[in-house]
Amino acid sequence: MSCSGETVEEDQIIQIKPMVSQQLKKAKYGVSDHSTVALCHWTKKSFKNEGNCYKHKFYGILTHSCMEFSPAGMYCENRCVYCWRPMEFYESMKMEPEHVSEPHEIMSKLMEERRNLIMGHYGDPKSDKKRLDESLKPNHYAISLSGEPTMYPKLPELIKYLKSLKETKSIFLVTNGQEPDMIQKLQQEDALPTQLYLSTNASDYESFLRINKPRYDDSWERWNKTLDMLKDLNTRTVLRITLIRDYNDHPEMTVAFAKMLEQSSPHFVEIKSYMHIGRSTNRLDRENMLEMDEIRKFSEGLAKKSRIFSIMDESFISRIVVLQNNKRNIDRYIPTYQNTN
Repeated sequence: MSCSGETVEEDQIIQIKPMVSQQLKKAKYGVSDHSTVALCHWTKKSFKNEGNCYKHKFYGILTHSCMEFSPAGMYCENRCVYCWRPMEFYESMKMEPEHVSEPHEIMSKLMEERRNLIMGHYGDPKSDKKRLDESLKPNHYAISLSGEPTMYPKLPELIKYLKSLKETKSIFLVTNGQEPDMIQKLQQEDALPTQLYLSTNASDYESFLRINKPRYDDSWERWNKTLDMLKDLNTRTVLRITLIRDYNDHPEMTVAFAKMLEQSSPHFVEIKSYMHIGRSTNRLDRENMLEMDEIRKFSEGLAKKSRIFSIMDESFISRIVVLQNNKRNIDRYIPTYQNTN
């Protein structure tokens, strides 16, 4: 049933192509209609008390209780050179509202898909059964995974639905910035996530085209419009810079990146190395990864040139440094929703 009360026939709902769906399932994704879910490397390690995602160290997120999913699993406006998701199978550029699943339907089906992925870990003697039990009812949602979630036309309704769930403590949304109108809609409808990430991988137009390989002719303008919005959004904001050797890691680029920080004034900046994994290995070499010392040096240079950011923390194993805005200083650890449901 749609929000307007009209019935949407099941055969009218957008479906990931069977061949693609089969490959995704082989790679341990859960698939439902146009949505995807997966257990990340760190979630699986956390089941065995073998470590946590850097989001736990930086912001207090419980790794084993994190659900990473996308309502637009095979839809994206970019073909980023560093993307390790199966972007070769990405679909068209439009998700019509009358042909998408409703938020509650997406979450119901993906919860079941995720449950099936978790159940296999109960047979591992190294798994912590208490953590597995807790993971079946996630309290943190990372709306990212594959595709671009802001292409899903009912994203505001989806985020509000997640906020209504009694277990929910926080929601992260990662965007490439190509749908600024959707970000504005989230603001207007009081549907912003707990923390909004903007992928920020290029300091100039030429680098932007080379790294992101966008499909929109006005992609640079779209991205800058999103960047301009960050300082006024009523939520926590993060710029995520993925450094790729020989693409965007030259020390001189810190000047342009620093101007972006000044322009958008996010609460945090995450600077991390490209990782040579997944499908990205078909496009980049292992040598394109930066060492942790290089990430630190670039981060120190960027913080110095920005004059308002300082280094907050780092994760050596993930090759990432996080900066904090000294003019918009907030508690790094995520406050929880006060649900009354």
